[in-house]
Amino acid sequence: MARDGCLARVTAGFAVGGAVGGAVGAVYGTYEAVRFKVPGILKIRYIGQTTLGSAAVFGLFLGAGSLIHCGKSY
Repeated sequence: MARDGCLARVTAGFAVGGAVGGAVGAVYGTYEAVRFKVPGILKIRYIGQTTLGSAAVFGLFLGAGSLIHCGKSY
């Protein structure tokens, strides 16, 4: 039973991290695309790459943090 709770926590941590990372990545990617004057349709690609990369990294770290925290009992 404790394993299911731990898996749910890790999954939730990954999902929350992905959502936060995606939001931050979209804002940062838009800023960088405008700042570096990325031309035309490449702007969408640049923003998408930044969004997905940031979401993956944030999700990974929040999921890992949830996994580490899951083993502790207070």
